[in-house]
Amino acid sequence: MRSPGPTVHVVGLGPAGPELVTAEAADLLRGPGPARLRTGRHPAATAFAGVATFDEHYEQATTFEEVYETIVDELVALARSAGSVVYAVPGSPMVAERTVVLLGRHPAVVDGGVSLVVHPAVSFVDLACARLGVDPVTAGLHLVDATAFATAAAGLTGPLLVAQCYARDVLSEVKLAAEPPPGTSVTVLHHLGLPDEQVYEVAWADLDRGVVPDHLTSLWVPELAAPVAAELVALDELVHVLRERCPWDRRQTHGSLARHLLEEAHEALEAIDELAGIDERAAHGTPAADLPAAGAPSEAGAVAALEEELGDVLFQVFLHAAIAAEAGRFELADVARGVHDKLVARHPHVFGPEAGQVTEPGALAADWEVRKLAEKQRTSVTDGVPRALPSLAVVAKLLHKAATVGIDEPGAAELAGRLADAPRAVLGAAEPAGPLGELLFDAVALANVVGVDAETTLRDRARRFRAEIRRREGVLDPPGDEPAPGGVDTAEETAPAQ
Repeated sequence: MRSPGPTVHVVGLGPAGPELVTAEAADLLRGPGPARLRTGRHPAATAFAGVATFDEHYEQATTFEEVYETIVDELVALARSAGSVVYAVPGSPMVAERTVVLLGRHPAVVDGGVSLVVHPAVSFVDLACARLGVDPVTAGLHLVDATAFATAAAGLTGPLLVAQCYARDVLSEVKLAAEPPPGTSVTVLHHLGLPDEQVYEVAWADLDRGVVPDHLTSLWVPELAAPVAAELVALDELVHVLRERCPWDRRQTHGSLARHLLEEAHEALEAIDELAGIDERAAHGTPAADLPAAGAPSEAGAVAALEEELGDVLFQVFLHAAIAAEAGRFELADVARGVHDKLVARHPHVFGPEAGQVTEPGALAADWEVRKLAEKQRTSVTDGVPRALPSLAVVAKLLHKAATVGIDEPGAAELAGRLADAPRAVLGAAEPAGPLGELLFDAVALANVVGVDAETTLRDRARRFRAEIRRREGVLDPPGDEPAPGGVDTAEETAPAQ
C-alpha cells in the first residue's frame, strides 16, 4: 500500500526468524525505495542483509530515548527527501515499540506533512500465548514493560507478560518491585520460535541469578499476590527526585521537618472536624436553614480538603523515609512492613487462632495494652502517651489507660457535681491553679464518660468562636496561606519558587 506524499511505512520483523515475517513486509523491504532496520540484532534481519540499520546510534547515544528520537528524525527527513521509506522494527510495530509512538507524535506527522502507515505483524505475544496455551482475552493478560515494572505493574495481580527483559539489572528491578510469597516462581520465555528456544520456570528470588537474558527474553507471571500501588510508587519516586533536585527539599532533616509534620497533622484534624460536622448534621437531619452560612465548605469541598491534607501528611511520611534511606537506616518498605506486622500481631482475634471469636471492645482494649507493654518492653501503660500531646488529649489518654489497669472514672453525676462546685473553689483559692486544674481534669473525665472527645469538642468550640469574631469583623473568607514545596507552611523560612 503506497500513500501520496512523503510516507513512513512501518513493518515488523516478527518475534523470531524470517518465516514469521509477513509477505507484505518482505515485499516492502525488498522494494525499490529506501528501507531501514531499527537494528540488525534480530533473527529475521539476516533475510534482509542489504538493508541499512540504525545500530550505530546505539553506540553513540547515552540513553535509549536519544537513540529513538534520532531514528525518528532521520526517518522523517528520509521520507521527505525520497518520498517514502520503509522502516522495520523487531516483533510488531504496535507492541512495545517506542519509535512508533514517537513517530506518531512527530510534528511533521501530526501536521500532516508526512504520512505514517503501520502494517500488521506477528508479535512476541502471539508466540508466548501459543507456548503457554493461554488465551490472552480469557486470561485477562496484562502486557508490562520490565524497564518500568514498578509503576507499570502497580495494582495488578496478574497474569502478566513482561517484555524488554534484556539484562540482569532489569530483572533485578523486576524482582525488587514486588514481594510475592516464598516459593513463587515465574516462567522464562527465551528465544521463542528459534532452534534454541527455552521455556522454563525459575524462583522469583533467583530471577536475576538463574536467567541469562537478552533482547529476546520475556517473563510470564501468572499471579502477583501483593500488587504494588502505582500512585504510592510514583509518589516515592517523586520524593526522591525532590531530594536530588530541589534545594529546599534537599536540605531538610528529620529535625527541620518536625514542626511541618505537626502542622500538617493539625490541618488534617481541622479537615476531619469539618467533614465530621457535615456527616453529623446529615445523620440528625438538620434542616437546611440551620446549615452553615454561605462561605462554609460544602460536603464536596470538605471531602476534597481532607483528601488534600491527608496527602500532605503522607508526603511527610515519605520524606522522612527517604531521608532515613539516604542514611542507610530504613526505607519506606520497612515502615510499611513494620506497621503491617505490628497490626497483625495486635489483632489475634482477626488473624490468629482467636479469629472469628466475638470479643467485647473493652476486653480488646485491655488486651491491646498488655500486648504493647510486652512488645515495647514498657513498665507502665503510661509510657506510650506522648508528652508533646495537647493537655486535653493527654488527660483523655491517661483516663483510658487507667481503665485498662482497673482505675475507673467517677460516674457522670459525681463529675457533674464536682464541676458545679469547682468555680467557687477556683475563685476562693489563694492559688487558683490547683483547683482550676482539677476543674479541667474533671471536664475531660466527664467528656470521656459521655463518649465525647474533649480535644475535638474544645477545638470545635474554638472554631465557632473564631467564626463569630470574623463575623463581627465583617470577614467572610478565611485568609489564604502560601504553601511551601510539598504543601508545607514555611513561615520561618523562604522556599524557592517551584
